[in-house]
Amino acid sequence: QLQLVESGGALVQPGGSLRLSCAASGRTLQYYNLAWFRQAPGKEREGVSCLGSYGGSAYSDSVKGRFRVSRDIDKGTLTLQMNSLKPEDTAVYYCAANWNPGSPRCTLFPPRYDVWGQGTQVTVSS
Repeated sequence: QLQLVESGGALVQPGGSLRLSCAASGRTLQYYNLAWFRQAPGKEREGVSCLGSYGGSAYSDSVKGRFRVSRDIDKGTLTLQMNSLKPEDTAVYYCAANWNPGSPRCTLFPPRYDVWGQGTQVTVSS
């Protein structure tokens, strides 16, 4: 059974950078579509970035050009590098996975993912 644990959330000033990590255990990440989601208070969970098991990636318009998703199969980690952070990036960030071997595409639709981490808080404020 795959389990995910996020880390790296913190308080950061606008314009700063942060790297989130998602550590996997129980299964290799090689055959999973992976994604980062976030949820701000009073708002719905929204997709941030995803990575297909075969390597294709996608980003929401709000983070495109600022965030970068990557994975290390050997280490069993999914990473989200966040640059040029804005106050509106403040949210709890979650990583998620869905078994999908050989998939070149991924989705930012939350119901498509069935394994979730517990979340890590990111606060962007001066």
